[in-house]
Amino acid sequence: MDVELLVATLVFIIPMCFSPGPNNVLCAAHGSQHGFKGTLTLISGMAVGWSILGLLVGGATVFIEDNQSFFDTLAYIGAAYIAYLSYKIATSNPLDEGHHDNQRLGFTTGVAIQFVNGKAWIHFLVLMTTFGTVFGSGFMGKSMLVLLNVMFGLPAVMSWAAFGTVLRRAFTTPRSAIVLNRAMGASLFAVALWIVVQ
Repeated sequence: MDVELLVATLVFIIPMCFSPGPNNVLCAAHGSQHGFKGTLTLISGMAVGWSILGLLVGGATVFIEDNQSFFDTLAYIGAAYIAYLSYKIATSNPLDEGHHDNQRLGFTTGVAIQFVNGKAWIHFLVLMTTFGTVFGSGFMGKSMLVLLNVMFGLPAVMSWAAFGTVLRRAFTTPRSAIVLNRAMGASLFAVALWIVVQ
């Protein structure tokens, strides 16, 4: 293993995993509404979807590089889906545990959002083309790289969900909860806009 390449890989992975993006902002917003425990199902779906996407990109890097229009279309679809989620969060009612149970985003949403998440596609495309040989060539090396990503990606989304939970405790009145929902929805919508203008 090339130690210098591994260090460079980690320098790329860690900021990418912890910086604001669709997964992190959504986890903060969801955590602010449903708490950390209520967000774990969404996070588990994200981990599975993230891993599947990483393996797919690792196996299909050449196709993706040669089909930029496919990637562009996917980015717009992702932005629209994220904008929809931002609307749902911004317009949700103040905290009411019983009422919110059926509005929680679950495992399926966590998996699905990865495939329309432009940041995730860029992350894995750069990772597989620039750092793809850190664990050796071939699919096994790419799989190890995906596992390394999950090791940092999971703590990232969990810490953003915990941050959302802290915000929830700070905004305890119905009026302040509405303000928090609007702010979180606006933040997620800003991510959708960022994807479109990139």
